[in-house]
Amino acid sequence: MQWQTCVLLLCATAILADDEWREVKTAQGPVRGRKHPTQDIYAFYNIPYATTPVGVDRFKAPLPPPVWLEPYDAIDKQVVCPQPSSPFTDFQPKGIVRQENCLIANVFVPNTNKKNLSVVVYVHGGAFIMGWGEMFKATQLMNNKDIIVVTFNYRLGVHGFLCLGTEDAPGNAGMKDQVALLRWVQKNIASFGGNPDDVTIIGYSAGSASVDLLMLSKAAEGLFHRVVPESGGNLATFSSQRDPVEIAKIYARQLNFTNVDDIYALEEFYKTAPLELLTSDQFFDRTDSIFMFSPCVERNMGQETFLTESPLTILKNGKYKKLPVLYGFAEMEGLLRIDFFPLWKQKMNEKFSDFLPADLKFESEEEREEVANKVKRFYFGDEPVSEDNILQYVNFFSDVLFTHAMLWATKLHVEAGHNQIYLYEYSFVDEDIPVVPHTNIRGANHCAQSFAVLDGKNLTHLSHTDEAFVTPEYQKMKRTMREIWYNFIKTGKPVPEWSSLPAWPAAGADRSPHMSLGQKIELRGVLLEERTRFWDDIYQRYYREPVPPPTPPPKLRSEL
Repeated sequence: MQWQTCVLLLCATAILADDEWREVKTAQGPVRGRKHPTQDIYAFYNIPYATTPVGVDRFKAPLPPPVWLEPYDAIDKQVVCPQPSSPFTDFQPKGIVRQENCLIANVFVPNTNKKNLSVVVYVHGGAFIMGWGEMFKATQLMNNKDIIVVTFNYRLGVHGFLCLGTEDAPGNAGMKDQVALLRWVQKNIASFGGNPDDVTIIGYSAGSASVDLLMLSKAAEGLFHRVVPESGGNLATFSSQRDPVEIAKIYARQLNFTNVDDIYALEEFYKTAPLELLTSDQFFDRTDSIFMFSPCVERNMGQETFLTESPLTILKNGKYKKLPVLYGFAEMEGLLRIDFFPLWKQKMNEKFSDFLPADLKFESEEEREEVANKVKRFYFGDEPVSEDNILQYVNFFSDVLFTHAMLWATKLHVEAGHNQIYLYEYSFVDEDIPVVPHTNIRGANHCAQSFAVLDGKNLTHLSHTDEAFVTPEYQKMKRTMREIWYNFIKTGKPVPEWSSLPAWPAAGADRSPHMSLGQKIELRGVLLEERTRFWDDIYQRYYREPVPPPTPPPKLRSEL
C-alpha cells in the first residue's frame, strides 16, 4: 500500500512538472496558473476579483472577493455572466457556464523573470447586454514579453444596469464591477510581475464606451494611465440611459408586470424575478440606437457612485483626469446594422423619425418629423432608402451609433485643455472581406481595428493564435496595428519619435489631424467634417442629456 502511494505521488509530481504550473501570492491567497499549450505565457483563469451580491441585493455594488489558504488552481471554467443567447453564442466554448456569481479575471503573463511589466486591461463589448472577458484574445500583444494582459467579466443587461435610484437598485452595478476589477489589479498585479503604475485600459464596442466613461468617473481615477476606446464613446446614444426609471418600466411591462408606477413594487419585481427571465432579451433590434440597459447618471445617496453628472457636463467642465487617449473607429461602423437592411429600408421610408437616436428630444411631433425629414434628406436626398443608396444607410448608422459621439467628445476634450487625443479612422480591407450587399465595395466593419489588434482573423476565427487564414496583406496590417497599440501602451504615443511610421500629432478642436489606417498609413486633416458638422447642429439644438432617477417617495410603514 505504501509503495502504491509513492507511485501515485510520483505520477502526480510528473503531471505537475509537465504542465509547468506557476504560483503567485495574491491578497486573497496563493494562485496557480498553467503554461499556455502553444505560447510562451502563463494563463491564470477564473480568479474571483469580487463577489457578486445575490438575492435581493443582486443590483448592488460588488462585494469583496473570497480568500483562501490552499493554492487556487486558476483554470478556465468558462464562466460568463447571465445574458441572452446572442450572435456570439455560436462562438462560445462548449460547456459555457452562465452563473450569477460571475466576477472573474483572467491574467496572462509572459514567461519572463522581469518585473514592472506594463499592464493591459481589456473590457469586452456586447452592447452592455452580452459578452464575456475571453470572448476575444489579446495575447499577440505580449510577443515582446513586457506586457501582462487582463480580461474579465462584468454584470450585463438588467443585472448590471438596472438604475432605479433606490437603495437596492442604485444603478451602474456593471460599471462598479469594472472599477472593482481595476482596484483588484492595483492590489495584485505586482504579484504577477506587473506595474500598477503602468496600466492601459482598452475596450471594444460597449467596452470602448466603458473605458471612455471610466476616464470621467471619480471612482476610477488613478486606477489606470492610458485609455484606448475602440468604436464607442461616452457620449454615444447607447452609452447612457436618458430616463432609467422609464426604461425599467417599459421592460417590466414587456415581461407582463403592470404595477410599474409604484417604484417599490417595480423594484421588488426586478429583485425577485429569475435572472434568466430578466436577461432573455437582446434589445438588438431597436431602431433608436439604444440597447435599453446601459450605464446611467446616478442619484447621489451617500454611498459610492460611479457617475453623478452626465458625461457632457463632465467634459464641458473639464473636471476629470486627462490621460493619453487613442481614439477612433472603423470606416463603416454602420455595417453592424446591415442584416436589418431588408426589413428596415421600408420602415425608414414609412416613418424615418422612428430611427432618430433616443438622445434627441423635441417640443412636438411636428418638430420631430421636421428633423427626421432633414436627416433623411442629408443622407438620401429625395430618393427612398433602397439598394441604390445602401452605403448611405451604412453611413447613417455609423454616425448615430459611433462616429459623431466620438468626434463630439474629441472637440470637448480639446476645448477642456486635453492635448493628448490621438484620433484615427481604420479603413483597411482585403480581398477576404465580403462586399457590401448591392455594391462592389468592401468596408471596414464595426470594430475592424480591434480585430486587427486581437488574435486570430475576425469574428469567425477566435482561437488564440490561429491566423493561418489571414492574407499576407492583412498579416502586414495586423503587425502595423499591433506596433501602434504597443507603442501607445508603452509610451502614451501611437508613434514615438523613433518610429518609422508617419508622425502622428494629437488632435485639435476641429478634429484634425487624424491618422488614416487603411491600405496606406497617412496623416490626414479633419475627420468626417461635413457629417460631423451636420450632427453638431442637430445635437446643439435637440440633445437630451441623461438624468438621474428621481428621489423615490418615502416607504410606507407596511413596506418597511
